[in-house]
Amino acid sequence: MLYIVWALPALIVIGLLASGRASTLVAAGVGLLVAMVVALGAVPGGFQLCDGASALLRGAWIGWIVVPYIIGGLLFWQMAIRPGDAAIPVESLRQNRQSRRRLLFAACFLIGPFSESATGFGVGIVGTMLLLRRLDLQPVYLMAFSLLSQTMILWGGMGNGAIVAGAFSRSDPTMLAVNASFFQVALNALWLPLYWRMAEKAGVGASCRECLSEVVWLGGSLLLLIAATRALGPEVAMLCAYGPVIVLRYLVDERPDAGQLLDAVRRMAPFALLIALLMATRLISPVRELLLQTGRLEPFVGAPAWSPLFHAGTWLAFGAVICAFFYGHVSSLGSQVLTAWRTGRLAILAIIIFSMMAELLSSSGIAAALGEGINSAAGGGALTCLALVSAAFGALANSGNAANGLFMSSQVSLAKEAGLNVAAAIALQHTAALALNLISPVRMSIVCNMAGCRGQERTVYRAMVPFAAAVIAVLLMGSLMITYRVL
Repeated sequence: MLYIVWALPALIVIGLLASGRASTLVAAGVGLLVAMVVALGAVPGGFQLCDGASALLRGAWIGWIVVPYIIGGLLFWQMAIRPGDAAIPVESLRQNRQSRRRLLFAACFLIGPFSESATGFGVGIVGTMLLLRRLDLQPVYLMAFSLLSQTMILWGGMGNGAIVAGAFSRSDPTMLAVNASFFQVALNALWLPLYWRMAEKAGVGASCRECLSEVVWLGGSLLLLIAATRALGPEVAMLCAYGPVIVLRYLVDERPDAGQLLDAVRRMAPFALLIALLMATRLISPVRELLLQTGRLEPFVGAPAWSPLFHAGTWLAFGAVICAFFYGHVSSLGSQVLTAWRTGRLAILAIIIFSMMAELLSSSGIAAALGEGINSAAGGGALTCLALVSAAFGALANSGNAANGLFMSSQVSLAKEAGLNVAAAIALQHTAALALNLISPVRMSIVCNMAGCRGQERTVYRAMVPFAAAVIAVLLMGSLMITYRVL
């Protein structure tokens, strides 16, 4: 009975979201209130009010760390893309099968994930759909291919999910992201053949040689991305790895003349400058140390520190200001800041609340006790059950941070109790929390509204079922490999 009481915060949040009667923010607020009551009234060992206050403050701090990523990313995207009409270079569309297929691949697997990494919130869907409209696809395929821009969500929103997950699991975010990359490679290995099948049905098929080329491009991009994650951290890895890849792809496919090349350079200048600055702040040791230590705040031991001059969100905001001056849109900067806040505020508040709930459950010992209870009840299947529940919850909440906030601490405790590879369990949990976000109701609504196909979500879900099944297969296989100590 006590285990049910301890599980009430998670059960209530899941119930509210599954019923469709409450938004993520409302469900998070209710869950936090229930967690406070349970922590103060049903935890053996005397969890005091001051302990609860400390946990809430720590959670709020962890949530705050991701705010500059969100606001800075949205603001940079708005100032770099919209006012100045900047664009990521792609092959000009010629009316032949190969040209159409190459545009499709670049939009789904390169440009869409790159866009999503800078901002999050499904912005990759927007950029991908704008490119794919040029192919005159049937609506269901236009929407399904646009959702594939979310396949690299592990690095979405400047990798803020890895930062938060690292704080929840008390682990290094960079190693967490590198470990989770193992599962990301497995997912892409399954998703690519499904993409080929769907492209054939959509009338954008390709020869075996072109498919092999796509394997090389995607595989090489993933290897470069993992190396960048290891060297630079999850925040800037996608921008620094995929930016040059996209440019190289454009040069190979388009073979532009001098005029076209100069135009592409002009349009890509904001991204190139941002990537160069971010790489310099990470790779030049004296600069890195200076920026890390200047104004550094670390109020909680083990929680992420905030170095305002090193934080990638600060550089995104700085890039937005530079774009405003460069394109002559300084007067619109204030309104664009408000637009960025309005776009991101619900996600920001939800992240902060879920972070507070996660710290409350962890500090009170509830998460550890639940992990032990799940291990005792489910035995070898405990890890699998928790991963699948996390995946479903992440999709419902449209947030990996929310799923990790509820389940990461329990997953860590479960792995420790069972003597499993804790780092692998953390990576699996993080992957589970994010992987099904590509078919979340929120993203499905975005893609249907953009395509002018409101009410056709069910049709798109049917098209995306194989991709969701691939996620489940990877989570099942990963959890079994960890359970039986293959990993």
